[in-house]
Amino acid sequence: MGSIIREWVGFQQFPSATQSKLVELFGKLKEEYLQGVSTLTILVMGKGGVGKSSTVNSLIGERVANVNSFSSEVSRPVMVSRTRAGFTLNIIDTPGLVEGGYVSYQALDLIKRFLLNKTIDVLLYVDRLDAYRVDDLDKQIISAISDSFGKEIWRKSLLVLTHAQLCPPDDLNYDVFSGRRSEAVLKTIHAGSRMRKRKFEVTAIPVGLVENSGRCNKNENDEKILPNGEAWIPSLVKEIIGVATNGNKSIFVDKKLIDGSESNDRGKVLIPLILGVQWLIVKWIQRAIKNDIAKGGKAL
Repeated sequence: MGSIIREWVGFQQFPSATQSKLVELFGKLKEEYLQGVSTLTILVMGKGGVGKSSTVNSLIGERVANVNSFSSEVSRPVMVSRTRAGFTLNIIDTPGLVEGGYVSYQALDLIKRFLLNKTIDVLLYVDRLDAYRVDDLDKQIISAISDSFGKEIWRKSLLVLTHAQLCPPDDLNYDVFSGRRSEAVLKTIHAGSRMRKRKFEVTAIPVGLVENSGRCNKNENDEKILPNGEAWIPSLVKEIIGVATNGNKSIFVDKKLIDGSESNDRGKVLIPLILGVQWLIVKWIQRAIKNDIAKGGKAL
């Protein structure tokens, strides 16, 4: 399923200071990384209601994804494509990965099939800054993403925490609070992805803080800023480009990845071994029964 590539008119909605920073960042991306390929594809994933669609709208500068208080997410994957000065930005919004308190493998399957023959340059894994704990479900979501796309996807990922315009609890400093919350989610990604510690440390998943609501404060350049004074849109784009150019391979979604044939192949290799062990156990039980019968006969 393709997407209509439109001129990026929303770009003009950004304050001029943000526009200048974005022009510089995308120019650097084209120069250093893309070498003639002027496309960047971003996949946005996470639970429902965490602000995935709102973040897509903020990055594009237009209301491209429907967001309202009563419907927290899109029901199927949607790709929004915008072009400017020969550069194309693709952002893929996706359904939430939880249904009825469990991981929605149906949503994951829908996302994978939508991504067939597409290359993912950056994964934005979205959660909320104002949620104070992670639980086993978060770990299960990370595991499910790793099983679906391979754990290497985390080498091309950025953790995005929304609802970042907040006053931290217990008189904590804003940066200390956001650091602790980020660390908790990153530890869960480490555990859920089953990535080796050394590999995970080398990957060093960066973090972007986001506030999509209108109550976000602004600086003298009319840019939306967080409580720490950071203009978050150019800052987030800088992190995205950092991931795109981090030297790790982008994820190409082919039929083999969708069918999970690699894991199936591994399973097939193990089948003879499992059958062999089962056969030995059956033989051992049969021999034990025969011995018991024989002993019983002698006793008589």
